Amino acid sequence: MREPERDRGTLHSRADAPGRDALDHPLVLAWLRCVSTAMHQHQDHLIHLDSAIGDGDHGANMARGFSAVRVALDAPSQPPASPGAALFTAGETLISTVGGASGPLYGGAFRTLGAALGTEPEVGTRRFAAGLTAALATMQRLGAAVPGDKTMIDACSPAIGAFRAAAEAGAGLPAAACAAARAAEAGMQATIPLQARKGRASYLGLRSIGHQDPGATSACYVFRALAEAAGTPANPSP
Repeated sequence: MREPERDRGTLHSRADAPGRDALDHPLVLAWLRCVSTAMHQHQDHLIHLDSAIGDGDHGANMARGFSAVRVALDAPSQPPASPGAALFTAGETLISTVGGASGPLYGGAFRTLGAALGTEPEVGTRRFAAGLTAALATMQRLGAAVPGDKTMIDACSPAIGAFRAAAEAGAGLPAAACAAARAAEAGMQATIPLQARKGRASYLGLRSIGHQDPGATSACYVFRALAEAAGTPANPSP
């Protein structure tokens, strides 16, 4: 599909910027700020989705958790100096502020990603892909979920697979992030006809069919935010 001229201009200007194919500390901060903004903007939608098949608190938990991440990373005292340190701090903050299953899952994923990236001031796209893969493994270990269980893994797994494939093919960060966001979107939509096999929604059995999974939806927002921070915003559905 042909891109609108406005979007194409944004894409080219950001993609041609120095260091745009590397993940640095300012880009991580931009990503996490975009996630925080998205969780607040879509808080009511997440609450609506979670009220149908869960406890109804996913939207509030995500908004609160990523607000705390933003405060922690914007603090003037000893700000994290590397992408890895910032992401590790984000993970620790989410674990300590988000209730339910989402806190350990998102927090563990960001903490694993931060640890995988180490202390380097810039991280290439392939190294970032490897970190995302490690983060996915942590989420699957903690949640004991696989694709098809109607959880956040249904968005995270295809998104990270798409990012990794793009990186291995030589794509830069903007293109890989855009591929991840599109795959997350498709994975999110694919949860609607599924019967939940994990989490609170699994207690509903067949009644969970026909509902979009809230965890997959919030995960989709995380990857959309990455694409936005990298300079390739998508035109997503809710």
